[in-house]
Amino acid sequence: MNRPYLQLQLLILVFAFTSILGRLITLPAPLLVLWRTALAAVIMFIWLAISKRAPIAMNKGRVLRALGVGVILGLHWMTFFGSIQLANISICLAGLASTSFFTSLTEPLFEKRRLRLGELLLGVMVIPGLLMIAGASWNHAMGLGCALLSALFASIFPVINRKFALDGIAPQSLTLYEMIGAAVTCLVVSTAFGLPWASQLPTPTDGLWLAILVVVCTAWAFSFHIHLLRKFTAFTSNLVMNFEPVYGILLAAMIFREHKELTPLFYLGASLIIVANIIHALIHKNRQSAESGILSAE
Repeated sequence: MNRPYLQLQLLILVFAFTSILGRLITLPAPLLVLWRTALAAVIMFIWLAISKRAPIAMNKGRVLRALGVGVILGLHWMTFFGSIQLANISICLAGLASTSFFTSLTEPLFEKRRLRLGELLLGVMVIPGLLMIAGASWNHAMGLGCALLSALFASIFPVINRKFALDGIAPQSLTLYEMIGAAVTCLVVSTAFGLPWASQLPTPTDGLWLAILVVVCTAWAFSFHIHLLRKFTAFTSNLVMNFEPVYGILLAAMIFREHKELTPLFYLGASLIIVANIIHALIHKNRQSAESGILSAE
């Protein structure tokens, strides 16, 4: 197994732990993400100013695009943590496993290429799995709906960030502006829903979990993800990311005993989604091998 792939697996484990922190923190989802992204932006700004490892300034067009990606990122994280708070970690992560299906739609759109029938058919295979999960915990249907929205948003920003990464833009600079865009989005949403963002401060315990979430799972992990996108396509990255539900559900079972809340139908549905993603990976690998063989022959 090559080193970049191992690094990606480590990153997935960190992202899976994000869901654990999301349950431990008591703030409403928009406020949680507001604190997360605002603090991450401050940390990235200070780090860039001191280390000078990457530029703070970028041209106006790139700044605006990065801020736009931040809007999508903020919506992704708000629906992600909202799903956990409405349902539980397992329901949320099972719904998030549909990201590869959404990516099979969004990546061709952004890269201006044709849709691939095989990817779409496997995406349809995910639907019965989602129905089983919803049927197994119908009272958690709202949480599953939020998770699906989160998966849709998650299928968009890696595609755009990969274009940034291939253009040679420093991941740390991108992270700074995307965190700012996400923070502003959360501020607007919090204000619209009447959440007291100016007065509802994190408790000391929340502050500890937020510190881990901001430093490890946001500032470092997000920058490192953009860096790895230079070595993987957005589809491959999101496909491997579908191991996040496996890690997250196992962590939730060990820490919160969530497996006692779930029925065999949930596990059948989650297994169907994971199998679809494994088949996706095999097809994608065979296609890449075939294309490499054609290029070598030429």
